[in-house]
Amino acid sequence: MAVIEEKGPSSGNEDYTQDGTVDLKGRPVLRSKTGKWKACSFIVGYEVFERMAFYGIQSNLVIYLTNKLHEGTVTASNNVSNWVGAVWMMPLAGAYIADAHLGRYKTFVIASCIYILGMCLLTLAVSLPALRPSPCDQGQNCPRASSLQYGIFFLALYIVAIGTGGTKPNISTMGADQFDEFEPKERSHKLSFFNWWFFSIFFGTLFSNTFLVYLQDNKGWAIGYGLPTLGLVISVVVFLVGTPFYRHKLPSGSPVTRMLQVYVAAGSNWKLHVPDDPKELHELSIEEYASNGRNRIDRSSSLSFLDKAAIKTGQTSPWMLCTVTQVEETKQMTKLIPLLLTTIIPSTLVVQASTLFVKQGTTLDRSMGPHFQIPPACLNAFVTISMLITIVVYDRAFVPAIRRYTKNPRGITMLQRLGIGLVMHVFIMIIACFAERRRLKVARENHLFGLHDTIPLTIFILLPQYALGGVADNFVEVAKIEIFYDQAPDGMKSLGTAYFTTTLGIGSFLSSFLLSTVADVTKRHGHNGWILNNLNVSRLDYYYAFMAVLSFLNFLCFLVVAKFFVYNVDVTQTKSGSEINPSSSQEQDNTGISPSIPQPDGKS
Repeated sequence: MAVIEEKGPSSGNEDYTQDGTVDLKGRPVLRSKTGKWKACSFIVGYEVFERMAFYGIQSNLVIYLTNKLHEGTVTASNNVSNWVGAVWMMPLAGAYIADAHLGRYKTFVIASCIYILGMCLLTLAVSLPALRPSPCDQGQNCPRASSLQYGIFFLALYIVAIGTGGTKPNISTMGADQFDEFEPKERSHKLSFFNWWFFSIFFGTLFSNTFLVYLQDNKGWAIGYGLPTLGLVISVVVFLVGTPFYRHKLPSGSPVTRMLQVYVAAGSNWKLHVPDDPKELHELSIEEYASNGRNRIDRSSSLSFLDKAAIKTGQTSPWMLCTVTQVEETKQMTKLIPLLLTTIIPSTLVVQASTLFVKQGTTLDRSMGPHFQIPPACLNAFVTISMLITIVVYDRAFVPAIRRYTKNPRGITMLQRLGIGLVMHVFIMIIACFAERRRLKVARENHLFGLHDTIPLTIFILLPQYALGGVADNFVEVAKIEIFYDQAPDGMKSLGTAYFTTTLGIGSFLSSFLLSTVADVTKRHGHNGWILNNLNVSRLDYYYAFMAVLSFLNFLCFLVVAKFFVYNVDVTQTKSGSEINPSSSQEQDNTGISPSIPQPDGKS
């Protein structure tokens, strides 16, 4: 499978970008005055402040729900998981709007305004006494929140979710769009973009998990939510300042609609035989694609059933006849779906750090010296710190060293990176299980079974599971967004990014389902249950062991998917044509989780 050269305005001037990017008015842009790290600095600057705002809410949300809205452990954890799930699922809508109608920049700006509105309302909800229930009477008789109090608080939360739906899939894709893949130097910089993108995310997260969490626990929720709101406003201003430097991709229509058209057309023609000569299939000319700033893709032999969508039958409806390029784009997105499914279980584990892990921390000794107690949610900072350190070591030391042997620009393949992270997730849950068993043992030895009893065991017993979680994120989360973006066709990059957020969304909903189901099933037949409001008489260790087994089974499924996964053939695109670059494009993988190496014609 080869990408056919695009003939654009760059043919007349070497300084114009060759990847179809334009300015806001749709005019070709000069490479020297736009894009690259100069433009990305504003985008990365936005992400630092936005992550501070988002994790300023998420990190300590379970504490607010239990301490201020007086919810139980399972209810509060599930409300956090469901909200996080909505946050990560909404990007599907944001990607659709951007790709089909408004473009990434306009979609992002509008969504940012909605985001700010939600943050302002949320700050109001935690600031006004009338919008939250009265405090508990000496830890007992906690009044329930009224329908109005619940309604306003969760309305604000889900307005934030709607706003993030338009920002998350578009801001990272815009960042990657600032590098022209036709220019070798810019192309090499793009390989490191997502590493440093995540560095910016976790830098903002670190501020939230330390300073903001401390303010929320010790100085009040009004200032603890007010500062993230202010930070979000600043982040949008930072983004808008960089507007003159951005490169933009024109909307190319909804990728979801284009994929559905291929499925419908292929299904309608299921009885027909695909001609041996690809020229007999429906396709547009190179000039037509070039005039729209797009590339033409030759037919490949993978998922050959979908080729039936391009058989000429006399029909002209886009739901009955599709181009070969459209079919190939659909193939590339379809083959990512099995990989997407194997990354859902790891996403359920990510939620534990801001729900059950935090609730465990509230039962432990949080003293750091005679006058300071660490807020339980602050341990999330160790996820961030270990992630930051690992990203730098990985990008600056590991990749250059291993690249000498693998000859792969990324050091190891994207699937290898993902597989290593999945193994780490299994060990994280095993470590969490043993830490919880130790906590329960100390509770029994000291006869501490009360709801508010503090176990004489340092909160830092939870540190290993948090720290290893950050290391695992460097492998799993970075690899996920990298592979979903890299392997998506040019016209479906936003959908590729939405695949990444979808795994987190579905994983969050699945976490809520698993937690509720396990809590309910284990209480049947007169048993105490594994997950109760009183963690000192719960059996979270059993739940963590269950999640470890689930993670291991998921890893086995991943091995099967990785074995049959075929990377897209990477093409070095030049003005004189297209060249297959086997040394840099093929993700060489000789391990047990290696994919098949694609051939130049795209055979699988």
